[in-house]
Amino acid sequence: MSFAVSRRSLLTGLSLIGVSTISACAQLPRQSISLASTPAPVPLEPAPEKAPIEAAAPETVSPASPDYAGMYSAVEDGGHALPAIPFAKVDGRFLRQIVDDPTGEKPGTIVVNTTDKHLYWVLEDGKAMRYGVGLGRQGYSWKGRAIVQWKRKWPTWTPPSAMIRRDPKLEKWRQGMQPGVSNPLGSRALYIFKDGVDTLYRIHGSPDWKSIGKSASSGCVRMFNQDVMDLYDRVPGKTPLLVI
Repeated sequence: MSFAVSRRSLLTGLSLIGVSTISACAQLPRQSISLASTPAPVPLEPAPEKAPIEAAAPETVSPASPDYAGMYSAVEDGGHALPAIPFAKVDGRFLRQIVDDPTGEKPGTIVVNTTDKHLYWVLEDGKAMRYGVGLGRQGYSWKGRAIVQWKRKWPTWTPPSAMIRRDPKLEKWRQGMQPGVSNPLGSRALYIFKDGVDTLYRIHGSPDWKSIGKSASSGCVRMFNQDVMDLYDRVPGKTPLLVI
């Protein structure tokens, strides 16, 4: 009897120990409970914004300045010594330069603007070579379309009879003044005809560089001698001309 009780007690004790052991395995560890209440994550600081990269400005290339020292230097031509033009003393508007063509004429045309005192030689691609001019009374006396009938290097100047009457000192040149640096027609002359008739209109050089860009009492269309030489080399015979 006592043996049976003892056996029952022993089995009961073993059962309680097994239950206790299983319960202990089934519990979450204390650390697991604390992790269940995980604190809120610390917010991350935003990455600093990168400064926008500015596009590099396109490199601009300034057009080369005209070589006025070369254009207007002293020249030996045809046995005559032309002095240099003091271009620094000249209004820049009247120095030779390539510009956007304001005339609308076809390339290969000469246009004389008597208001602005400019002569244009129309080029391709919407450009024109612009020269400053001086205008005498005859330069204002005729406007319209014509052609360059012929050209002359170092022309002879013959004053009209009316000019001789106004200034009798010119009588000695009635038969013509020989070419030279003092000749009023300068180093080159272009003779303008309309319908086969001489208009008495001339585009020519001048020994008086100060007269370019101004009005004068006599003469037609005056240019710096170096400029009219440049124009002469560009212009073929029968070139169309417009005076406005």
